Amino acid sequence: MVDADEIARLCYERFAALPRRGKPEAGREWTLLAAVLQLTRGPDCDSVKKEIVSLGTGTKCIGQTHMSPEGDVLNDSHAEVIARRGCVRYLLQQLLRVASGGDSSVFCPSDERGKWRLKPGVSFLFFTSHTPCGDASIVPMTDSRSEPRPPVDPGPQGSEETDAGGDLKRKREEASNGPSTKLLRLGETRTLERGQSPAAETPVEPEPEPELCPRVPDVHRTGARCVPGGPDDPLRPGAGYHGAGLLRVKPGRGEPTLSLSCSDKLARWAVLGFQGALLSHYLQEALYFSVVVTGKCPYSGDVMHRALSSRCSHVSDLPAGFSVSPPLLLRSDLEFPLSQAQTELRHRAGQGRVSPCGAAISWCNVPEQPLDVTANGYKHGVTKKNLGTVKARSLLCKVELFRCFLSLVSATDPSALPDSLRGADLQTYWDYKRAAHSYQRALQQLLLQAFPLWPRSDRRLLMFR
Repeated sequence: MVDADEIARLCYERFAALPRRGKPEAGREWTLLAAVLQLTRGPDCDSVKKEIVSLGTGTKCIGQTHMSPEGDVLNDSHAEVIARRGCVRYLLQQLLRVASGGDSSVFCPSDERGKWRLKPGVSFLFFTSHTPCGDASIVPMTDSRSEPRPPVDPGPQGSEETDAGGDLKRKREEASNGPSTKLLRLGETRTLERGQSPAAETPVEPEPEPELCPRVPDVHRTGARCVPGGPDDPLRPGAGYHGAGLLRVKPGRGEPTLSLSCSDKLARWAVLGFQGALLSHYLQEALYFSVVVTGKCPYSGDVMHRALSSRCSHVSDLPAGFSVSPPLLLRSDLEFPLSQAQTELRHRAGQGRVSPCGAAISWCNVPEQPLDVTANGYKHGVTKKNLGTVKARSLLCKVELFRCFLSLVSATDPSALPDSLRGADLQTYWDYKRAAHSYQRALQQLLLQAFPLWPRSDRRLLMFR
């Protein structure tokens, strides 16, 4: 069984247990939280072990002029991206164990030479404390006037967590009453409507004040901008401000970024898998999130389905091992204590203005250096003289994950190498990505059929080794 509140509580408690470094200042800074959980179904199929394998916070991206051809800068530090990259790091470590003759809680051999597949009963769940930025955050506003209430304390030292959505203009809005699925058995695809809250928990509504003019329906804004070359937002008043279903890039600090919105990236992962091109060399099938759980926030099940699933539902002619795999969508009633709304609620005079936290935190379930704290794409607290050196690198930047992958290739017996890694002259990061032929064919189909305006990566930024 998957209980959305249980998942949220586990993530909040894991964050609260992390060291103080990189966390927001209580009452003044907010952040976003995301996590990947490994679900392992027991032999009786009724018990499910839930383990957080990766957790991330963050709200920032670097501008395109600050991107590095050496792959040593973390371009996108939104919580969802941090959590996914931390999970890739975890999976690389698991594959390194089996390639070295050890055991893994994730993988078992497949029937293809050099390939691995998930063990029976293993799946992955994605948690985000707020709707992903971009299309999933364009949520209809509710008519409720009530202020957000403090969340249930998830444990000691309630951690500093944030809205996950990237809309900095969001004010204190009560979570919408859209469709929600709180408790479902793994594998169910039906959607449950949210029931009425118990009477004891229902706040007493004040008598409505007479309105001088009728209320105009409106939607929450997203800071993500439409990709160049495509349609722009209409910017009409109310619900017509944004265009629905459009690809968007995240805003940077005063300049455009090349980072697609988290809504777009989650939609992409539902077709290509979240493992990426490099890990595809070693996997018989792409890895998909079976469930996406969202914390308490402005939410619409229809909008989430549009953003994460329906935009790609028609994609076909995918190579073997890839499929359109929309996740089950659940929503929790537990709000992240360090969300923007909760931070504003706890803000006190003299603390300065409420603002997003500049640091990003990554924790993943690996034996060495599980914690990684960054700011502006580099390790948190790094000095200028160390910029451009190994000391300044995040463990999640492209070149560091590439080095982990190369360690896996070196540890693999030559006779057990996947066919895609045999015989070719592979040297650069770009070479290894392009050699994942099935992944590249799946990417081509996705871009042709669903996202033709998806910006292509500049090859000059991928030629490091």
